[in-house]
Amino acid sequence: MESPALPGDQHTNLQADRNIMSAATTRFEQVPPDSQLLRGRSKSLGLGSFAWTSLPPRLPMDYINDTVSMATGVPYKARSWEPTLEKAIKAIVSIKASHVRSFDTETSGAYTATGFIVDAERGIILTNRHVVSPAPIVAQAVLTNYEEVDLKPVYRDPVHDFGFMQFDPTKIKFMELEQIELSPERAKVGLDIRVVGNDAGEKLSILAGTLARLDRRAPEYGIGEYNDFNTFYLQAASGTSGGSSGSPVLDIDGHAVALNAGGASRASSSYYLPLDRVKRALTFVQREVQVPRGTLQCEFEYLPYNEVRRLGLKAHIEEKVRHKFPDETGMLVVKSILPKGPADTVLVPGDIIIGCNGKMVPHFIALFEVIDDSVGNDIKLTISRGKKVQDVTVRVQDLHSITPDRFVEIGGGIVHDLSYQLAKSYSQPVSGVYVATSGHMLASASAWRKSIIVSVNNIPTPNLDAFIEAMKTLPDGARVPIRFYALHKAYKDKVMIMQVDRHWHKFRLATRNDLTGLWDFEDMPPPPPRLSYTPSTATFPTLDSSLALAQKLMPSFVAIDFYLPYLVDGMKATQFYGSGYIVSTNPPLIVCDRDTIPIGLGDIFITFANSIIIPGKLLMLHPFYNFVLVTYDPSLIGQTTVKAIEFTNEELNQGDETHFVGIGNDHSIIQKKVTISSVSNVGTRECSPPRWRAMNVEGISVDDSLNSQGGLLTDDDGKVHALWVSYSSQNDKGKDISFMSGLASCLVQPVVDKFLKGEKLTFKGLDVELWTMRIAAARTLGLRDEWVKKIEQSGSKRHTLLYVLNVLDERSACAKVLHVGDIILTVNGELITRMSHMNQVHEQDKINMVILRNGQEIEVEVPTSQYSSYETKRVIGWQGALIQRPYKSVLEQVRNAPTGVYVSCTLYGSPASNVLRPGVWIVEVQGKPVKDLDSFLEVVHRYEAEMCRRRRPSYIPPVRRSVEERASLTFTDEDALKSDDTEEDDDNNDEGYIRIKTVSRNETVRVVAVKLDLHYWDTWQLLQAPNEECGWICKDA
Repeated sequence: MESPALPGDQHTNLQADRNIMSAATTRFEQVPPDSQLLRGRSKSLGLGSFAWTSLPPRLPMDYINDTVSMATGVPYKARSWEPTLEKAIKAIVSIKASHVRSFDTETSGAYTATGFIVDAERGIILTNRHVVSPAPIVAQAVLTNYEEVDLKPVYRDPVHDFGFMQFDPTKIKFMELEQIELSPERAKVGLDIRVVGNDAGEKLSILAGTLARLDRRAPEYGIGEYNDFNTFYLQAASGTSGGSSGSPVLDIDGHAVALNAGGASRASSSYYLPLDRVKRALTFVQREVQVPRGTLQCEFEYLPYNEVRRLGLKAHIEEKVRHKFPDETGMLVVKSILPKGPADTVLVPGDIIIGCNGKMVPHFIALFEVIDDSVGNDIKLTISRGKKVQDVTVRVQDLHSITPDRFVEIGGGIVHDLSYQLAKSYSQPVSGVYVATSGHMLASASAWRKSIIVSVNNIPTPNLDAFIEAMKTLPDGARVPIRFYALHKAYKDKVMIMQVDRHWHKFRLATRNDLTGLWDFEDMPPPPPRLSYTPSTATFPTLDSSLALAQKLMPSFVAIDFYLPYLVDGMKATQFYGSGYIVSTNPPLIVCDRDTIPIGLGDIFITFANSIIIPGKLLMLHPFYNFVLVTYDPSLIGQTTVKAIEFTNEELNQGDETHFVGIGNDHSIIQKKVTISSVSNVGTRECSPPRWRAMNVEGISVDDSLNSQGGLLTDDDGKVHALWVSYSSQNDKGKDISFMSGLASCLVQPVVDKFLKGEKLTFKGLDVELWTMRIAAARTLGLRDEWVKKIEQSGSKRHTLLYVLNVLDERSACAKVLHVGDIILTVNGELITRMSHMNQVHEQDKINMVILRNGQEIEVEVPTSQYSSYETKRVIGWQGALIQRPYKSVLEQVRNAPTGVYVSCTLYGSPASNVLRPGVWIVEVQGKPVKDLDSFLEVVHRYEAEMCRRRRPSYIPPVRRSVEERASLTFTDEDALKSDDTEEDDDNNDEGYIRIKTVSRNETVRVVAVKLDLHYWDTWQLLQAPNEECGWICKDA
């Protein structure tokens, strides 16, 4: 089950399905890469002594300005950092943010970082590009005095690791704002610096260092991740860590000389971005115009002269470059070029860059000053290719045009145009539809994150618009081919079948709005009318004569696939499959196990004869035994031969020989003779998160491993003794496991017969888990010899007793009568020695028992409880939390079940995922009690409406009062402690948070505050709808 993403700079843990994804999808798509060289762009490790590089200290390579003189005559080493830091700290903010959707290189989830104010009047904050993020985000800044203000992203550089966010300065109430000046020219080797920021999640830390290099290659964070390039980085020994991304690198005068970005995990080094291009971009952001950025879709690298010579640099050219730029130690060289980009066929790797537009360009800044100012125009590059010097002309492309600013949300997944960042990472052309999150629909075709969709239903999808048009043509429920490839294996296309989903999730287009900082959603048109399935007929292959029994039973076998759109009822995966068996053809009925269809929410598909796939509809989930009933439309399978299995009431015992007919894991047919090795209790453990598990039932084991999906245990004539079904549980380490066992036909046939007769199905049972106890243990607990003699004389094949192992619902009437440890002696006057003897209780409202408790024999009347055949019937999605009525398996793991609603799952990047843990009850909202789903919706909607109605507060904060007013104000303790029970006022100091009181399974009470986000996380609900094909309907709540 998904759990809240833990704050930590850019690191998110699993939480699945926002988009909703299976556990397998989540692990595949969400786990950050393990880089051996770097801990991640926002994680730096610099815990060691400073060491000079092999190069002598020198002036910055990128800068040719004169040395800046200090403004004071005090010797540099003697000056104190205290006044500098005291002022700078007021301009530094802690940023807490969430990616609300996966996008480009980013996955949804929460993270923390640092930024600093560079324009206090406009409220502009500088931080890293991977903090501002290309993805849709929601962010807040926490100032040094712990005021919190909302941030909106206003610019993220497509390549370099910087971006700007903005806040409303009028929202600051209790502090005068400061700003930090950007001074890239002050960066020198040997400069003492301080990195001030939100280090390793701390509110504020100050780390010292010394600049060692100004010409370090941009750090690499791994394939498929965001990487900076075409720039130098500064390097220092400074122990920055997670959360320090975006911290200013300060000199003693309080100027920012660089921007903290990342660091190495195996060295005492942190890496800082130079501020030259940052300073240029800021001037455009301040004017609220787009920052011009050009690209050749080409990566350059700076190589020292000795390496450039090997590429063909002539001595007379080297002499001229050295003379013109005496401080340079190398030249720019083409490192890589993307296919189909502007520089493709014009430049080749290994070209040495001498000049641009008639001027020599010794480093990145000089070259990109020309490129950025020439968007849409041709530039002339003078290059040395081998020994030949030549001029080439290349058109500069707008870098923003290959940086996606739209995405499509469909089937719980996210797709968008492939970005320049990812294309460069995998050396692919910048084209194609990229899967940022697979979700429910794309996961059905195994089109996972970092796939490129080539076509849908044989319609090419070269870009996002083509994908949208292709999807508009497809009706809900259609099964269509999808062609795609994984970016890391671009040479290998895959063609899979995708199940189109337009009923569980929305289909809409989101476009980035740089004025509001939000992504505006546009709903796509409804799907075309659902196409009815065309009836088809299939035949079964003829088997060898040795498989005559299998040939007879094959028309009774079907394959079943089950897809969950959301993780509710304790589910951790979203795709299940297994075998089913036809038990009636009129009406059509199929039985399968609860490891194939574990819950009632999802899409069911049935395959006949390995040839025809049609939808199925759930009729019943058995609350005790491991089987479900499913129906289908028989007209869709034409003249396909189908037969109902025949049951036999003959009981299987240990040592009996029987036949097994089943389907192997490779879909092959299995038939073999087996011997019953035992008939014993099925043991399962409590699961985390809680989910349905089998208990109080016997399972049949055989002397063969029977590596299969499922099958039937039959007699010589093919009559069924038992279904061979899969049971789901967890081991002692909490890992999901499954095992196969036989489910006796005597447990299945009565339910099927009732259904065929049209009788109402009611399920009654005891809210206790039972287990067997040896006579020796029972004697120790006070069992009299008379009972032992009764057992020995009863003719029972087992000399055991049953006892209460666990009470499953402390609120039930049964729990008031039976206690843990009670030994059951008789039920309705019959001696009970094995689990199958308890089957009689399911038909009665009350049963009479003789039990042994604390050495005393007691006669009790035990009421049974009525169970649902379709447990969860409603699910609410609110602020990214999936909320439902507590289901039976949850009540099994709590002593005193709270009154409230249950949080089953939280979606990555949502407001709920930051503070709510799955597996808790919401018992109060804003101090109002919550009893059920309706009362929960009523309370939250009331608060949401109140928040939207709020007028401008009458409270005037101190920073907007005159100096005289502030000086004249005095407060006493009595003023602060005066009672104030007014709730209906215009105070907005809660900053849009809503208070939630939760209770966990171990009765821990917490009060948390959820930051409401009504733009990205609307409220919806899933309701049972028998007339719908899937049995559910999704609508706004």
